[in-house]
Amino acid sequence: MDMGRKILLVVVAIMVVLPHLSEAQSKREIKALMESFNNYEVTTERVAVDGTKFVKVWGYGKKVDAAIVQAKKNAVHACLFRGLPGMETAMPTPAIFKSESSFDEHKDYFIKFFTTGGDYIKYINVTTDGVPSGQDRRQVRGGYKVALYVQVMYDNLKDRMEEDGLVRKLSTGF
Repeated sequence: MDMGRKILLVVVAIMVVLPHLSEAQSKREIKALMESFNNYEVTTERVAVDGTKFVKVWGYGKKVDAAIVQAKKNAVHACLFRGLPGMETAMPTPAIFKSESSFDEHKDYFIKFFTTGGDYIKYINVTTDGVPSGQDRRQVRGGYKVALYVQVMYDNLKDRMEEDGLVRKLSTGF
């Protein structure tokens, strides 16, 4: 077999196999994303007058960096689907969506929103300096559990969901 034909066969093989490999990775990432939202803790630390919420949120990951990323996603997820618990000086903050089933109703949107490089990151500021340590960083079976102090731009997040047509504006009578 001549060299040109061998190269052609290799290129064809790559074109056939590569899409399936990336699809498998995506399915794994999607499954991990879905499972990660089933178990996390969040507490309200402070509420600001500008529509921001300061929360302490926990994330799990095989490595500390992965747990930090997950904690950021969890903070936004809590605002969207669970709501934030109250505290001595503030009432509980309701979730932007009425039920967690809204995630499933708009699954493609939220998978893109929460995956690496997704828009969720635009709505948070991490107020923790550096990598969490002490009581905010625990080694658990399978990895780490870390806590971050995060500022979530709740009102901006809600506005985004309204602009994208996922939540009705209050002025529409919903």
